[in-house]
Amino acid sequence: MTVSTQGMKVNWGSRSLRASVELLSSMRFSISLLTVICIASIIGTVLKQAEPLGNYVNQFGPFWAQAFSLLSLNTVYSAWWFLLILAFLVISTSLCIARNAPKILVDLNQLKENVREQGLKAFGHRAEAALAEAPEAAARRIGQTLVQSGWKVKLQQRRTPEGDGWMVAAKKGAANKLGYIAAHSAIVLVCVGGLLDGDMIVRGQMWLNGKSIYTGGGLIADVPAQYRLSDRNPTFRANLLVAEGTQSSTAILNQPGGVLLQELPFSIELKKFIVEYYSTGMPKLFASDIIIHDKETGEKIPARVEVNHPARHKGVEIYQSSFDDGGSSVTLKAIPMAAATKPFEIQGTIGGTSSLSNGQGDSAEKLTLEYTALRVINVENFASGGSMGGSGADVRKVDLHQAIDSRLGAANKTVTQKELRNVGPSVSYKLRDAAGQAREFHNYMLPVKTDPGENSPAVYLMGVRETPSAPFQYLRIPVDAEGGMETFLRLRAALANPAQRELAVKRYASQAIGPDRPELVQQLAASASRALALFAGSGPEAAGGKTAGLQAISDFMEANVPEAERNRAGEVLVRILNGALFELAQMTREQAGLKPMPQDEKTLGFMSQMVLSLSDAHFYPAPMAFELKDFTQVQASVFQVARAPGKTIVYLGCAFLILGVFAMLYVRERRVWVWLAPRGKDGAQAEGGNGAGSVSESAGSSQATMALSTNRKTLDGDKEFEMLKTKLLQAPL
Repeated sequence: MTVSTQGMKVNWGSRSLRASVELLSSMRFSISLLTVICIASIIGTVLKQAEPLGNYVNQFGPFWAQAFSLLSLNTVYSAWWFLLILAFLVISTSLCIARNAPKILVDLNQLKENVREQGLKAFGHRAEAALAEAPEAAARRIGQTLVQSGWKVKLQQRRTPEGDGWMVAAKKGAANKLGYIAAHSAIVLVCVGGLLDGDMIVRGQMWLNGKSIYTGGGLIADVPAQYRLSDRNPTFRANLLVAEGTQSSTAILNQPGGVLLQELPFSIELKKFIVEYYSTGMPKLFASDIIIHDKETGEKIPARVEVNHPARHKGVEIYQSSFDDGGSSVTLKAIPMAAATKPFEIQGTIGGTSSLSNGQGDSAEKLTLEYTALRVINVENFASGGSMGGSGADVRKVDLHQAIDSRLGAANKTVTQKELRNVGPSVSYKLRDAAGQAREFHNYMLPVKTDPGENSPAVYLMGVRETPSAPFQYLRIPVDAEGGMETFLRLRAALANPAQRELAVKRYASQAIGPDRPELVQQLAASASRALALFAGSGPEAAGGKTAGLQAISDFMEANVPEAERNRAGEVLVRILNGALFELAQMTREQAGLKPMPQDEKTLGFMSQMVLSLSDAHFYPAPMAFELKDFTQVQASVFQVARAPGKTIVYLGCAFLILGVFAMLYVRERRVWVWLAPRGKDGAQAEGGNGAGSVSESAGSSQATMALSTNRKTLDGDKEFEMLKTKLLQAPL
């Protein structure tokens, strides 16, 4: 006997296909997909997207940064698994609609008039009554009443042993079922719109057209065609930076590990960038006056782009995204922080670099100066307790923007007084050594008066930080009588010169004691010489220059003076140090041909700040600081250009979702049945009726049985049933 397995294979294949369709179209599968999408969206909201890998390493560490990269959590919305889930959700919801929509559409026209009288007695809302009308007349009256109230009605005649009976079937609120179709269609439309506006089409071009991600650098014009997308690309969302007076037609699509270049069917010329600020220094308005140059027709179209007011041309939306520096030129002056460094001036462009050399010969240290930012306006808080106000504020250790940042965010923060003031331009740059390590610096162009005291000097602020996540710490250099920091530079150079220090010590000791007591002069000179050597970081007590400034003096006192006498001895040594430094400063001014400083309260405040500046300068982590001397600002506007065919589909989906949710939540489907049967000749009272008595003459009377069903049991349903019972069964005997 021969057994054929062909039919078995077909049956097994059909069962597998049917099971797959059942799984894809099931509600549990759709809800699972929606749950994963919601979790991914939360991750994409909390975790900054498309940031450089170094930012994730700095914030989360190398392990988690690598994990984010492997799982594409840093680019959730363009991850292959996210797009795959969206695609499965579209398929699942579409199958669900395909399975249920025909039944729903058929059910819209069905009034279920074939229900039996015994079935009506099983409903929760039911009533019976004896009517003085014949069944046909009562049916037509009840049907007309329901039609006038907006019900869809159908009458059906049935033959019974007692005569012809009539069934009145009515339905209202059919839009509730349409809401189901609308809501599910909305999910499909929104997902399809998201797929169209996502990276799916861009990735398809990369797979099919041989496009690849560009990871190099250089000019945009030099990038080969394999890294460029055509201006006929149906969907993209890219960024375009245009400086004032220039035009560009190539936007940049950020991709994991690199970029793609998107050609536009037009070029954008930036005529003028406009920015207005609040008193806090935050931008209030920024807009761009542009000219759109159409490549095909040569037409020049003027337009204005503002935030939330984009321009549109050839299906491409042009949004005002942000603003940036367009290549401002700056002139910087090098301030020596090390003995081997000499003052010089250098010119550069924001975004560019310059090569420097610290020292001479083969041993010279090679440095790269990177010009990162120019800010023309810097608004800071100078009120008491603010970051730049109050005698207790130490600007060297406090971020200048703390006063503003502390007022953003939670409402439970303490409100303090504000005294906002524009402190003028600032420049940011990086110094990178030969090993590629870099520190970031932020220096203000104009001196700032951080202490409200009358005799406190204005100071130049020079900030530095080791990592982008750390706040800036500021070195404060006081402004001298000539309005600059030359006194600081001369005094720092003299402090590093042992001969100059000894000469200043002798002048200080002889003036403090007088010529008639030479032994005390010698003792004071020895103490002053030791204090200056410690402060300058030279001599055996300073550990070979490893410590200097006030910290070196503190360490010396702890090592050589008993604790009980330490405070008093420290005060004396600091007084000697201040006196010797004052004489050293006077000497440097005399050598420069300047008038000596007067001995008054203003000079005392100046020298107090000078001591702190000289002490901190020893720990400045660079051989030079750069002072902003001059600049020519060039503004640039950052546009987001987008061709989004899925936007209209998403808008339509949102409209469907609103209508669908409204229909499902606020529209109740109700069905009413009234069975009208002729009364028997005995005139028996309706069982469970509304209290009508027996009749002696039953000809032309009827027995009514009414029932109401609703898709949701609510108090409104109970009230509506009572109202319908009164209106429809209003002719009792």
